[in-house]
Amino acid sequence: MPKPSQPRSPQSRSTQSRSPHKPQPKPAVPSKPVSPARAAAFEILLLVAANKGNSDDLLHAAHTADLSPEDRNLATTLVMGTLRWQIALDARIQTLLQRPDQSVAEPVAIALRLGAFQLLHLDRIPAHAALNESVELTRASGNAHAAGMVNAILRNLTRQKPAGTPLHESTAAFSQRLAHPQWLVERWVASYGRAAAIKICEVDQAEPADSSLFPDQNDALPHIDDGSRLVAELAAIAAPDAARIWDACAAPGGKTLVLAHRHPTAEIIASDVSPRRLASMRRRLETVTNVHTELADATAPAQELDNFNLILCDVPCSGTGTLARNPEIRLRLAPAEISRQAQRQQKILTTALNRLAPGGRLLYSTCSLEPEECEQVMEAVTSKPAIHKIARVVPLGPLLEQLHANGIVSQALPTAIRGNFLRTLPGTHPGDGFFAALFERTV
Repeated sequence: MPKPSQPRSPQSRSTQSRSPHKPQPKPAVPSKPVSPARAAAFEILLLVAANKGNSDDLLHAAHTADLSPEDRNLATTLVMGTLRWQIALDARIQTLLQRPDQSVAEPVAIALRLGAFQLLHLDRIPAHAALNESVELTRASGNAHAAGMVNAILRNLTRQKPAGTPLHESTAAFSQRLAHPQWLVERWVASYGRAAAIKICEVDQAEPADSSLFPDQNDALPHIDDGSRLVAELAAIAAPDAARIWDACAAPGGKTLVLAHRHPTAEIIASDVSPRRLASMRRRLETVTNVHTELADATAPAQELDNFNLILCDVPCSGTGTLARNPEIRLRLAPAEISRQAQRQQKILTTALNRLAPGGRLLYSTCSLEPEECEQVMEAVTSKPAIHKIARVVPLGPLLEQLHANGIVSQALPTAIRGNFLRTLPGTHPGDGFFAALFERTV
């Protein structure tokens, strides 16, 4: 839905056309109380839309701290579901506006999305509750003039027949139906094929499933996504005798915990460029005695960060392999961001390779599905004469088979190995979408 500025509802336009001698309409009735879960969800969605926080962080912050467990669960469902389905919801709502080009204020758009999500996707929510409270949220946000419009649109939405799925959909059609940007889905079709792209979109619209790849779920290991843990386990087994390890982009610390568990006697340095994320990671790792945390930019770390036997570079990326957990990424991401990330990733990888000790190994990974951040970073870095002289790429297939033989993973994921690299796809493999490549320092 286009954003921007205060729209005039049918009610406000008719008011302006009335004769000044006729009675003016009464002021809007004060807002009625809104349920705590919907009020919290509305505030969080406003902050996400203003780019003032991520949904996961906000759902674990003050906005939900005083909610009952039931209300907290409902608020989480409303926030994550509305963000996951926003593109499709906006498309449905747009058809019900008085004018195709009509714009609405952001709070009104969010109230409409919240109501539409409940009406279309939550069977246990009474329609009157979803509709009435969306109207009240509109009033409470200072947009009482739009309350009638919100009421009318949501009532019309309840009368629409469910949209069917045609025998064959264009990429544009299934992108909209499954609430993904068309430009992004077109990239996935080009890289992985139509069927895999549809599976990725379908998985992104569901709550992430419990682990199916790791039979070992003991309390000594962090409960992280299968893809994240797979990357950490591959790094750990790549250099089983490593005495000095660097987790170069470590926050929030889940992979660091896996490395510490697999290498209990090694000296591990976990660094991050963000002071806020580093502080959170320090609290998480405060009882792990062999891990030291440092504030460091992995593109230009201090000189003492050198001579490592093992380095994990799980680099910052677009995150397109994690849209089920981070649905707002699809609403914020632009193609230019992928190129910007790739430039930084090349710098991190080049720098880290120069900090390896001879014979040391480095695992590069991203949670991106985009080749520019994955295979093309490998090509760009290994084509540099200075790197070609000191490092080689090591195939990951044998290490994955070793993890399977050791009982750490339940399957060897042969289809996730593409040449020397690992590539997992949501819907095709367990967990989020990840890429990984392994290097060895030769001199």
